[in-house]
Amino acid sequence: MIMKVIDIFQETYSALTANKIRSGLTILGIVIGIGSVIAMVSIGQGAQGTIESSIQSIGSNLVLVSPGFQRGGGPVSAGRGSAQTLTQEDADAIQKEIILAKAVAPEISRRYQITAKGKNTNTQVVGTVGAYPEVRNIQIDFGSFITDQNVRSLSKVAVLGPTTRDDLFGEGTTPVGQTIRINRVDFKIIGITKSKGGSGPLNQDNTVFVPLSSAQRFLAGDTYVTAISIQAQSPDDMSVIQQQISGLLLSRHNISNPQLADFQVLNQSDIVATASAVTNTFTILLASIAGISLVVGGIGIMNMMLTTVTERTREIGLRKAIGAKRRDIGTQFLTEAVMLTFLGGAAGIGLGWVMAFLVSQFAGIATSVSIQSIFLAFGVSAAIGIIFGYYPARRAASLNPIEALRYE
Repeated sequence: MIMKVIDIFQETYSALTANKIRSGLTILGIVIGIGSVIAMVSIGQGAQGTIESSIQSIGSNLVLVSPGFQRGGGPVSAGRGSAQTLTQEDADAIQKEIILAKAVAPEISRRYQITAKGKNTNTQVVGTVGAYPEVRNIQIDFGSFITDQNVRSLSKVAVLGPTTRDDLFGEGTTPVGQTIRINRVDFKIIGITKSKGGSGPLNQDNTVFVPLSSAQRFLAGDTYVTAISIQAQSPDDMSVIQQQISGLLLSRHNISNPQLADFQVLNQSDIVATASAVTNTFTILLASIAGISLVVGGIGIMNMMLTTVTERTREIGLRKAIGAKRRDIGTQFLTEAVMLTFLGGAAGIGLGWVMAFLVSQFAGIATSVSIQSIFLAFGVSAAIGIIFGYYPARRAASLNPIEALRYE
């Protein structure tokens, strides 16, 4: 049995090396297909990891209340900052009546053009209260954060994220005590936060924090808030707090039908689950697009094997004449097809890894090559070899030995 297996592999090696250029080009199709799939999946998985870590970084055991538009008989159109249905009084009621809430931090956020020393940047300005660092896991690198006294006294003070600091004053500087201008109003810098990383709207490094009352009076010109962040005592309490807050705000806003609520309450787990579902769909889409090249590579293997069967017709007839069975012939040609895809799969994994690395280094997109995707690549390689090699192997096995020997 062992000798038979060795003979099959020796014959396979001889057959594939007989025409190296054709075998190489056939393998190349599989290499490109497998490499593309691994690279695309790594981009999707990297994006998922980045988004999840960004969501986790915005706070611990976080429950988030955001405003929405109430439309008669229709669903709520939720949108952070797009409606003015939450107030400071709502936050105060949550702080007073929700016992399981460890800390509550209302905020009003909007993008503004900020200038300082001839430089300017457009970034998010968050007006909030002293509890915000506890709720959102923010730490101070230099100076101090906003206090409740600053909120009560309408202080024109600001705390900068490190990215905003770098944009306005230069990397690594400590501009505590200097002044920035937001919407033609001067604010004195009292602190710089520690870097947390992140990107897009979840990037707390590219943010300016000011007292909530000052943001409402001098910037927004209104008393509404765009979000209320609540920190639960433990992860197990988030769902309970979510239900209690919904009931409290429905009562305060005189809404009897929860389907018509003019707000939305989400906990951190819900946000992570939603983001994961979106990125999973994105990953599947990318892999499916890249998988088209695998089908093309499989067709190339079938084409090569059919050509090989034609070229080796007399050989097949001779082997059958001296006692080879249909199963032996079929196994030989199927082994050649599977070997082609395995070689292409191994090279494709290396190519995919390199592509993922280059995308991460030069495009700045996070990538993650998982063991599961590598095993999947090998499985797909084997499947392609079997599926697209089966018909040529069957055709070779079914040749009539007498007609094959007569073939010119």
